Amino acid sequence: QVDLMESGGGLVHPGGSLTLSCAASGISFAGATMGWYRQAPGNQRRDMFASIKSGTTINYSYSVNGRFTISRDNAKNIVYLEMNDLNPADTGVYYCNGDAWWGQGTQGTVSA
Repeated sequence: QVDLMESGGGLVHPGGSLTLSCAASGISFAGATMGWYRQAPGNQRRDMFASIKSGTTINYSYSVNGRFTISRDNAKNIVYLEMNDLNPADTGVYYCNGDAWWGQGTQGTVSA
């Protein structure tokens, strides 16, 4: 059984921070590339903005601009996303993906 569960979303003011986590089970986590995606309000697609391969190679989209940090703990089967200096454009549902499987998403809202 495969399960990916995101957590850590919430409401923050502009300039605030959130740390998301995605706990995975049922996949070979240590060998899987894990990615974070955002679905912006009103959009159907999920845009990938950060990924980390099994060998810890990291890829960020330009829009992240150094504010986000992805990391993983293979012993715990968890991938993290540290988000700093948030602005309203970062609002959306954040999903993790691994080995073509999706989590349920967690809402992050940035509002004054």
